[in-house]
Amino acid sequence: MANDAAMISIPFGNDHPEIRDAIRAICKNFPAAYWRKLEDADEYAEEFVQALTESGYLAALIPEEYGGSGLPVRAAGVILEEIHVSGCNAAACHAQMYIMGTVLRHGNADQKRRYLPGIANGKLRLQAFGVSEPTTGSDTTRLKTRAVRDGSHYIVNGQKIWTSRAHKSDLMLLLARTKALEECTSRSDGLSVFLVDMREAVGKGLTLRRIDTMVNHQTNEVFFDNLRVPVENLIGEENRGFRYILDGMNAERILVAHESLGDARFFINKSVEYSKQRVVFNRPIGQNQGVQFPIARSYAEWKAADLMVRTGAALFEAGQPCGEEANIGKLLAADAAWNAAEACMQTHGGFAVAREFDVERKWRECRLMQIAPISTNLILSYIGEHVLGMPRSY
Repeated sequence: MANDAAMISIPFGNDHPEIRDAIRAICKNFPAAYWRKLEDADEYAEEFVQALTESGYLAALIPEEYGGSGLPVRAAGVILEEIHVSGCNAAACHAQMYIMGTVLRHGNADQKRRYLPGIANGKLRLQAFGVSEPTTGSDTTRLKTRAVRDGSHYIVNGQKIWTSRAHKSDLMLLLARTKALEECTSRSDGLSVFLVDMREAVGKGLTLRRIDTMVNHQTNEVFFDNLRVPVENLIGEENRGFRYILDGMNAERILVAHESLGDARFFINKSVEYSKQRVVFNRPIGQNQGVQFPIARSYAEWKAADLMVRTGAALFEAGQPCGEEANIGKLLAADAAWNAAEACMQTHGGFAVAREFDVERKWRECRLMQIAPISTNLILSYIGEHVLGMPRSY
């Protein structure tokens, strides 16, 4: 396996240039004013998501036999990265990419035939991921939402939180407990994954409540009250769902890390341009080391994070273990984006808080990556325990 990993090729430079050009062309139609208007009205980026859907880019990871492009995870990451470089926000639709892995790897043939073509052509949206709960947070193995078998259905009761885009999604990937915790032999036992058809469920045991947040993230609380889910919507085997979710988390880490890489590039580009144009005391402020050095350091941090994320993507595609690289890539990319955002805020001074400069919105958005979809502290715990062999910290 080590020899296989040693032979893996990692692309440098602007790989997938045709994808980058196409995404930039799409994003030009959705300038900063579009995103500011959405925030003012607390609205979902319908037109942006539709444009990406019609272009086929949201189906990047779906195999060609189901109407998708069958692209590698690196290509999907490039799509998300360029969206963020352009000043847009992929959070409106990115879940469809990283949720897909669970269905592709563990869904049965009938489930794939029923749902994947519709997701690929845009007739169905799989944007909602029901995992987090108000009382358990990141302690996923102790979640309390229950699904109890009742003949040809499961009866679901419980609550989820931070289920983004649920009110704009047709399908939800749901993680629920199918065996009581006290009956489980291991932490990961007793959880199952279901594909919930929300078109039929809302108002019939499923209730959504929007959460007002710092950024226009379109997220929700979800309440289950005797919701009936057909047995045929169980993904894989009962009680093995946590393993299925974990299986897709490396892809999730890699994909969202690309978004942070895009944010870092956005802030660096913005900082450099402004620092050369802004003249104070008869000299461009970029000539001052106090302005120049933080931007230069941000660039160095972005380059380092970019290399780790590329490595994780290459290992993932080769079927090699990549947990270390995926998690470290997510950590470094989120840090690089946040430090670049801080440098950009300082470079712009008072103008940074003026919405027309589009710095403060992106500054708020990239801060979220320090805590979602996984916090930096949990990544550090993973590195300490699983990479360095230190005692479990939680």
